[in-house]
Amino acid sequence: MTRRTPLIAAALLLGLVAAAALWVRHATQLVPVEPGPNVKHTAELVERGAYLARAGNCAACHTERGGAAYAGGKGIDTPFGTVYASNLTPDAETGIGRWNADDFWRALHHGQSRDGRLLYPAFPYPDYARVTRDDSDALHAFLMSLPPVREPNRTHTLRFPYDTQAALVAWRTLFFSPEPYRPDTTQPAEWNRGAYLTLGLGHCMACHAPRNALGATANEPDFSGGQIPMQGWYAPSLASPKEAGVQDWPLDEVVRLLRDGHGERGATMGPMAEVVAGSTSHLNEADLRAMGLYLQSLPVVEPPAPDTETAEPQALALGQRLYAAKCAQCHGENGVSSEPEFPSLVGHRTVTMASSANLVRVIIGGGFPPTTAGNPAPFGMPPFGQELSDAEIAALASYVRGAWGHMASRVLPLEVQKIR
Repeated sequence: MTRRTPLIAAALLLGLVAAAALWVRHATQLVPVEPGPNVKHTAELVERGAYLARAGNCAACHTERGGAAYAGGKGIDTPFGTVYASNLTPDAETGIGRWNADDFWRALHHGQSRDGRLLYPAFPYPDYARVTRDDSDALHAFLMSLPPVREPNRTHTLRFPYDTQAALVAWRTLFFSPEPYRPDTTQPAEWNRGAYLTLGLGHCMACHAPRNALGATANEPDFSGGQIPMQGWYAPSLASPKEAGVQDWPLDEVVRLLRDGHGERGATMGPMAEVVAGSTSHLNEADLRAMGLYLQSLPVVEPPAPDTETAEPQALALGQRLYAAKCAQCHGENGVSSEPEFPSLVGHRTVTMASSANLVRVIIGGGFPPTTAGNPAPFGMPPFGQELSDAEIAALASYVRGAWGHMASRVLPLEVQKIR
């Protein structure tokens, strides 16, 4: 090695840093967008935008508990740190009061703020990129009609290097392409409407698709299920009738579940109950039927066969005793409920699917279907997490997953501890 070698290495390193800086600077320049039409914000357009905001469940993230609607501040926990939702009210200093419809379209379709900053995909612009310009303009009109709220945006608390624009440039290069929704000409208009809502504003893949180590989902429709980061809930596969697929349901029952959060074939709890309460329960019948039709058309993909290893006899005996004491009164001694308000557990998909996360989550924290017009007084399940240990919850879950002909795997106390 000569004396010049370290100098050459340093020069190369500086060159790489400079090239990376130029790459990031270029990637964060404002994406040129075709100017939209000069749309007048009529009452009809604002009303349509409000409907679309409910379809996208925008308030769920952009409204902090106890805060003003759409004023932001709510923390979204991710494996990389916490992202705080932004203020969407038309306040000129802290909200989007200075944004025009083109700025809003750029954020929705390209994931880029008015000042050029790349947005974090906790804001699901990979899904929202499918939203049409007309719908984007209606959403913008609705947000501009809200009372302005002066609420400064909170700084994200992400770990290095995820807190850098360079990391976002790399992520987008690998995983993001702003493709609009393209109707399938072989399908009827109703099916295409359902696909557009499900894949776009509904952003159903944000939960029901598996994510890689960097938090990205596939670009193509994928509803094979996935663990919801940081929440302890599993979003079951919509491609499998053994999990949450509705391919073999009557369409009216699919509509009822999306509208009311409860039906003869199941009920929503946890994150999906929040989606029904804040979004799908407010959609019109035509859109619900379109979404149901699309979901019914998803190709069936069988999930991996669950592990059938059973718990130790002692654990099963403990689980049986706990079931008789805590569960049988509502769910029946043999797992068959005599009351329509309480689900039977025999063959219940939450009990039998490969992931036991939702079963354990409900035993720990209880759960209620959402309160909706079609189900104004929902019956719920009380929590048992305060009175049962990890070992007891594991034993109870293992028992119901193995009783009455079920062949699902055992649950270990360590799994319960992780979900807690």
